[in-house]
Amino acid sequence: MSSTILIIDDEAPIREVLSGILSDEGFDPLCAASAEEGLTILAEHEVHLVLLDIWLPGMDGIAALEKIKQDNNEVPVIMISGHGSIETAVQATRLGAFDFIEKPLSYDKIVLAINQGLRFSRLEQENKLLRETKPSGSASAIIGDSAIVSHLRVQIERVAPTDASVLILGGHGTGKELVAQAIHSQSNRTKRPMIEVNCAAIPEELIESELFGYEKGAFTGADKAKKGKFDQANGSTLFLDEIGDMSMKSQAKVLRILQEQKFERVGGAKTIEVDVRILAATNKNLEQEIEQGHFRADLFYRLNVVPIQLPDLKDRLEDIPALVASFLEQFRSKGLGKKRFAGDALSMLMQHPWPGNIRELRNMVERLMIMVPGDIITAEDVAVFLTPGTFQPLTSSSEAGYSHLAFKDARKQFEHDYLKKKLEENEGNVSRTAQEIGIERSHLHKKVKALRINI
Repeated sequence: MSSTILIIDDEAPIREVLSGILSDEGFDPLCAASAEEGLTILAEHEVHLVLLDIWLPGMDGIAALEKIKQDNNEVPVIMISGHGSIETAVQATRLGAFDFIEKPLSYDKIVLAINQGLRFSRLEQENKLLRETKPSGSASAIIGDSAIVSHLRVQIERVAPTDASVLILGGHGTGKELVAQAIHSQSNRTKRPMIEVNCAAIPEELIESELFGYEKGAFTGADKAKKGKFDQANGSTLFLDEIGDMSMKSQAKVLRILQEQKFERVGGAKTIEVDVRILAATNKNLEQEIEQGHFRADLFYRLNVVPIQLPDLKDRLEDIPALVASFLEQFRSKGLGKKRFAGDALSMLMQHPWPGNIRELRNMVERLMIMVPGDIITAEDVAVFLTPGTFQPLTSSSEAGYSHLAFKDARKQFEHDYLKKKLEENEGNVSRTAQEIGIERSHLHKKVKALRINI
């Protein structure tokens, strides 16, 4: 089923050209010559996205945008204008516009913006439905539609029904625990909860009693016997997170359990037999740890029956819109409002290297949800709150940050710093810079002139 796009513009030639282009692209266009006519069409038809001119007879585009968002908040709106200003663009995005495109129109850019708006809207709806119908640990809860994530889901679905040990490898914040939960939730052990142990968080002198439990009187303060994590996980799954930080002594005992499925509690002589599936995770290179004498090779081979390597977020940037949509739904359910991201804000998030991976992105979305006033998060908000160092300040005024400036001045200062930096990286080549940052060459020329950037 094709998406219906409503074009609201008082210029008949623009309506005709846009309608033809959208038809060629497989969309179903509807046209209106005024805001009032457009609102009537919205009330009578299912519309998936609106292209809205700002300068209209009668009710202007800004007033129409406000009305659309009141009545159809889920419908993305892309503003178009031949007389736009930064202030107007800011006002439009604050009121809920997904994107803002200036005339003369670049039809390739319009089609791209439409596809992005429809995709983000669809992702928000899918994530909302997913949360209502899928268990949180299922492979379907692993967000993203990139090829690398699709492959990850296939790996999980293949290994989950077995009892094979799985070694989950990946950097901090890549979602190792989520993958472990997904494997457990699709296994034949899912009726019992997965037991988790963070090997890095438990002091070395306590990890054995945590893993294996202890008998009464085993040490000072042991006034009664206690089951360990292996005992608790009997018949279920034990997830050993950060196993690369486990001591060599503890590694030897874990190896015995994997080989024999039995152990003794600390201070005890009775052998306890268990049926435990092991999932382990680490951000370390265990083969290097083995060479350096910090990890047992025999334990590595026992754990590494099925290795699953998780990608860094920088290697799957195309999944950021889906991840953001998922996080927004989570935070909305926690009462953090109904904010949404403008198209330029999403584009900026996709340019960040994310050294902290998905955890950093999630924290960033939460920070913006809390700190940004209004319902729309723009690129300027992202620039202010993004992890320091992403965009290096280039002028004395930006060295102190943007927080001391009025919003209008902060946006201009950011644009000046960002464009100057990009132009310097491309040795002043305007065409190459425009292509890299995704704007028209003529538009970049206007920006350079207006912001008085010396090339």
